[in-house]
Amino acid sequence: MFKKICKAYILPAVILTAGFSFSTPAKSIKALTSKKASKKVEKEVKEVANMANTGLKVHAIGIGIGQTFMSGDFADHGEDKITADLFYNYSASHSFDFLANFHYSKHEYRKKEVLATGLALGIKAKMFNFDAFAPFALGGLGFYAPKMRRDINGTFEDSKSKITFGYHFGAGVDLDLNQRVTVGAIGMVHNPFDVKQDDQAEVEGAYYKLLLTVYYKF
Repeated sequence: MFKKICKAYILPAVILTAGFSFSTPAKSIKALTSKKASKKVEKEVKEVANMANTGLKVHAIGIGIGQTFMSGDFADHGEDKITADLFYNYSASHSFDFLANFHYSKHEYRKKEVLATGLALGIKAKMFNFDAFAPFALGGLGFYAPKMRRDINGTFEDSKSKITFGYHFGAGVDLDLNQRVTVGAIGMVHNPFDVKQDDQAEVEGAYYKLLLTVYYKF
């Protein structure tokens, strides 16, 4: 009788209890393993995303120093000289940057004079990236205020300074030295639209620049 009771009630109860005691840790280990794996995958996804976004939405201010060459009517009234330009660069994508250039320079020649002032806004298109080296082309529009001092009937007279529209284009190269500093070179052509004068000939001409550049990124 006792054996029948053991087989019918006690033995199944023992087996059922043992099953619960072993299955609970197994579930805990499985859950713990899944949690660790999910955290690892999440961390790797974030690292990949950060690598993909490296270099994007980065601001940079820079300076360019080099030669400014007068062209057209400007060349008859001002000499080429070494000048300095200011730059602002914003990395909008892996292929395109926004580039702003401000410049002001005075060019004199035999009492004649040319003032070249401009704010050029453009898009810089990177041709390709080879390690930290990137050649690019650029183009855009801008605001210019060219002014000249000319010999008119034996008298040197200044033209009226007026803001006009214009365009620019160029090419260059950038080299990232580290995460903060970029050096390079750039060549730009600036062509302000002609500025009409009341009692003089219109102010017309162009100029181009060949500059060495350095940027600080933040």
